[in-house]
Amino acid sequence: MSGLLRGISRIRTAPLLRGSTVVQRANIVSKPAKHAIGPAETVVGLGLFSLVILAPSGWILANLENYKKK
Repeated sequence: MSGLLRGISRIRTAPLLRGSTVVQRANIVSKPAKHAIGPAETVVGLGLFSLVILAPSGWILANLENYKKK
């Protein structure tokens, strides 16, 4: 039983003994983008993103009566 308690205490204290090993670095870029994104690409990207998010929920709402019958 005491071995079990020692194992639990090791698991709890292990992160404290190791310390913080994660180093966070920010990606700071001082230059402008290599290729500018035009308004047409922005509209297409936002449109596709909206379609991907809203299409499945629209499908479910349109067929809600069919799902209720099952």
